[in-house]
Amino acid sequence: MLQTYGEISWERMIGAVEKIRERLRKAAAALDAAGIPYAVVGDNAVVAWVFRVDEAAVRNTRDVDLLLRRSNFDAAVSALANAGFSHRHAKGVDMFLDGPAAKAREAVHVVFANEKVSPDYALPAPDVNESESSGGMQVVSLSALVRMKLTSFRDKDRVHLRDLLEVGLIDESWCDRLPPELARRLQMILETPGG
Repeated sequence: MLQTYGEISWERMIGAVEKIRERLRKAAAALDAAGIPYAVVGDNAVVAWVFRVDEAAVRNTRDVDLLLRRSNFDAAVSALANAGFSHRHAKGVDMFLDGPAAKAREAVHVVFANEKVSPDYALPAPDVNESESSGGMQVVSLSALVRMKLTSFRDKDRVHLRDLLEVGLIDESWCDRLPPELARRLQMILETPGG
């Protein structure tokens, strides 16, 4: 017997996507108001860069990831608490839940600048100053974003790299700008653009 999950509500689905965008805007506004340097990284940074070239190529995301300096973390906890977020540390990840009843999936996840996300990563995350203003918030530079995606290189990172390739933001010339290990990974993406 086929299990059913109820009616599709397009309005609720659109609302769910908008909640993610609003969470990002709210967190960025709180950090800006407090004068705390940050940069949008991860899926939303890919969205910001792809949107500049082809808005039809943008993918939806559930993730909100921000790059912060560890030295600014306590100030960020305070600024984000004032905006309604609550800090939580779970499984080695610092995050800010969007309200008291929020789940980890509804959080802003922190990546620490100039630190490796995982001990086995080839490179640390970039500094927050490797960013630029875009859409009213700081977004990690394209170069830093590509290095981050090539460093983590999970399935979704490879998809994001293919998105950047498809809209012409990266190409084979980027291999010369990267450390050898990351250049090899980019070459693999170039050789298999469809996945």
